Amino acid sequence: MVQLVFHTIDGARQVVDAVPGESVMAAAVRNRVAGIEAACGGSMVCGTCHIYVSEPWFSALPPASEMEAEMHEYGVHVRPNSRLACQIAVTPALDGLTVTTPEAQR
Repeated sequence: MVQLVFHTIDGARQVVDAVPGESVMAAAVRNRVAGIEAACGGSMVCGTCHIYVSEPWFSALPPASEMEAEMHEYGVHVRPNSRLACQIAVTPALDGLTVTTPEAQR
């Protein structure tokens, strides 16, 4: 198992176990992480799994695809370290990945 750490914008913290190969979004939904709605189920059309990825994790991730980057153009509270959780595959190297959900997803 890989541990992922989710923070809400107001400071709540939740550590969840994730399975390598699943998306960060799937792990969040399975563990009922507040702020991760995942309305489209991971098809990258809603943006309700928007997260801010902390360093050093953000730099270690593969860059966002062109389609993911386009989704951010329509997002709310987008930052340079914004990603869609549905587009990040859990790997053992991401053990300890720390992310924050945006204010818009309270």
